[in-house]
Amino acid sequence: IVYKTLPTLVRMCKKDKEPSVRATGADILAYLTEIDTILQQTASICDHLIPTLAELLKYQSNCISLLGYSDLNNQPITAATVKKLEQEVITTQEIKQAAFKAFASLGANDEDIRKKIIETDYIMDHIVSGLSDPNIKTRLSALRCLHSLSRSIQQLRTTFQDHAVWIPLRNLLHNASDEILSVASSTLCNLLLEFSPSKQHFLDRGAVDLLCELTRREEAALRLNGVWALMNMAFQADQNVKSQILNSLGTDQIFRLLSDPDVNTLMKTLGLLRNLLSNKPHIDHIMSLHGKQVMQAVILILEGDHTSEVKEQALCILANIADGDSAKEFIMSNEDVLKKLTSYMMHSNVKLQIAATFCISNLIWSEEDGANNRQDRLKEMGVLKLLQQLLTTNDTTLFDRVKTALQQFNN
Repeated sequence: IVYKTLPTLVRMCKKDKEPSVRATGADILAYLTEIDTILQQTASICDHLIPTLAELLKYQSNCISLLGYSDLNNQPITAATVKKLEQEVITTQEIKQAAFKAFASLGANDEDIRKKIIETDYIMDHIVSGLSDPNIKTRLSALRCLHSLSRSIQQLRTTFQDHAVWIPLRNLLHNASDEILSVASSTLCNLLLEFSPSKQHFLDRGAVDLLCELTRREEAALRLNGVWALMNMAFQADQNVKSQILNSLGTDQIFRLLSDPDVNTLMKTLGLLRNLLSNKPHIDHIMSLHGKQVMQAVILILEGDHTSEVKEQALCILANIADGDSAKEFIMSNEDVLKKLTSYMMHSNVKLQIAATFCISNLIWSEEDGANNRQDRLKEMGVLKLLQQLLTTNDTTLFDRVKTALQQFNN
């Protein structure tokens, strides 16, 4: 493949070849390099492939010259000419689609390749234009290309902002087919990451409602993308955005997502709860409105038949709740949850021990009001003895957490 097939396919994309041959070459290249990182790297440096593919996006058919010739000579357009025009339009679209797909495959994994693609003249202009193309296949291939390039942290910070990609992307999200919606929402997950300037353009009620609707869809991929995007949206968001998410999603839907058969959706839902329950004033505000349901959700996970990774997320949510001021009482007043915490402190899985110990540490933090009462209560439950036993651990992270907790008792 590397020494024969790849060079042949690259040559098929060159300007001197027939348009249909160029489209076929790029299409096969896209298929061949879609998941193979070695082939992606090799192809990207093979005989100027990236500029060659960029030339495909500039391809102009002979339609204009055919029409111009007919007008100049005052000749009616014949049926044969119409047929030729129709074929030219189809070929032009196929060439564009193949080029977008090839770029999407090449940039799927490697940051340097993505950088090369994006730095090629007018590539982003072609992608943005392609997102609004009347041909649905062209829109989808341009979208796949954008999704592939959106994995680049650097480009999210710069190029995507400069070209305002969120405008056509937002338009695509409305009344879209499931296939378009799946790729568009995957792209949106990347655009909503905290370091992406594009994030601010989606922090509104319309975007929140649309993502919450995705979480209610039957298709697992759409549910996952919806909750994933909400999780990214909620990260370090202000209280207004968090309230919008909670009000639009509703606690009933959160419970449904926590019972989702897809473990990835479950994990992202727990991640969403963690991000909502961050920042002391936000934690207290949300718990004052939804505390009972949040605690039920956490208990549901801790008592369920879940992996240690899933239970760790639930314990991390408890640790965030324990970091609130008034929110702490939801844990301190729940004997069952406190017993669960002491149980996880002595669990065979060290990550669960770390999360449980961190929660205890937040509950007994000595500088906060009512710390003495909480410390006395937990001492009665044997927490101090458990912490002293954990000092023998070989895990440095757990040891540090235990030391910090013990210092609170000593203070």
